[in-house]
Order: sequence, then structure tokens, then C-alpha cells
Amino acid sequence: MAIYRFRISFEDYDDVLREIDILPKQTFLDLHRALHTATGYNPEVSSSFYVSNDQWKKGDEIAYLPNARKAERGVILMENSRLNRFIDDPHQKFYYVYNFDRPFDFHVQLIKILKEEEGKAYPALFRSVGQVPKLPGAVVVPGESAKKEDEYDFLNETEYGIDEAEDLDMLDDTEDEGGKSDTDNEEGGNEGYEEEY
Repeated sequence: MAIYRFRISFEDYDDVLREIDILPKQTFLDLHRALHTATGYNPEVSSSFYVSNDQWKKGDEIAYLPNARKAERGVILMENSRLNRFIDDPHQKFYYVYNFDRPFDFHVQLIKILKEEEGKAYPALFRSVGQVPKLPGAVVVPGESAKKEDEYDFLNETEYGIDEAEDLDMLDDTEDEGGKSDTDNEEGGNEGYEEEY
């Protein structure tokens, strides 16, 4: 089974990032919580991912704890949205807004599709760089952000390069338990996301 590696960077702090490995069948809520475990920020606030283009322009919204107006519009909910249903590019981008009362913006980009490590729990923090900024009025909870950078295994930058042809094949050739490829499935997702290496 494959995993997605997302690089999450602070829009206004270029020197701070987190990389998180997560299963394609996991939800945006899982990614939301993993991000805040890695930053120490309180995850229990209204936040949204937006499907994005290469210029970080916001598209479809995927929300957590949406306000009444968004709920009436029928906004997509994080807890009901598996990641693989929104990935159609090996460089897929999402714009993320944390805490609409005091917004903080992030860029979330798929940087690699890897093979799952047996026995490892996902989502998992792969890499942590920089100290997260304190948010005015935000409650900070202890989390993975307390670890020092040198505790992580930093790979050579060439390791992060995406072989687009190979990763596109991984996206196109995956099949769900019913044998349908992503392109055959009307909802664009799949259960198993199994592949051969």
C-alpha cells in the first residue's frame, strides 16, 4: 500500500515546515490533527483545507467545525473526506486556513508517494524544521513540535525529488477492493490503494 508525504509550510514563515506521512484512505481530519500534533496548536478550532492550483488559489473547501452559514451551504467535511478522493496530481496542493477567528495560513503539498512501512502507525511526522510561531490567543498543547530537529533523519535533498512519471503511474494504476481504478470510480477514490513495487 502507498503512503502520501505532505510538506506543510507556514505561509509567512519560510523557515518552518513539517512533513507528514499519511495513508491515502485516511481523512483530511487525520491530516489536520497530525499537523497540530506536530505544531502543538489546538486542533479543536474551525479550520479548512482548500483544493489549490499551482498558484495556491483556493478551490473547493473541506472544513472542520464549519460555521452555520457554511453548514447550510453543505460544505464538504474533513471527517467525511478521504485524501485519495482529492489527489489527481503527484504535486497536489492544498491551501489550509487554521482558526478562522485568528487565521493562520499554510501551504500543504504532496511531495512524494512512497511504500508503506509495515508495522508503522500513520499519520506519522517524518520531518520537522524550525520553531512554530506563537499564535496570539491560541492555546498551545505539548506535541511533536517539542522534539529537536536533529532527532529526525534528514535525507539528501535529491531524495525529495518527485519522479513525475513514476508517481503518476502510481496514481493511475491503483485499484480499490472492487477492482476499479481511480478513473473508473465516479467518486474519484478507492478503498485499498494497493500497488506493486
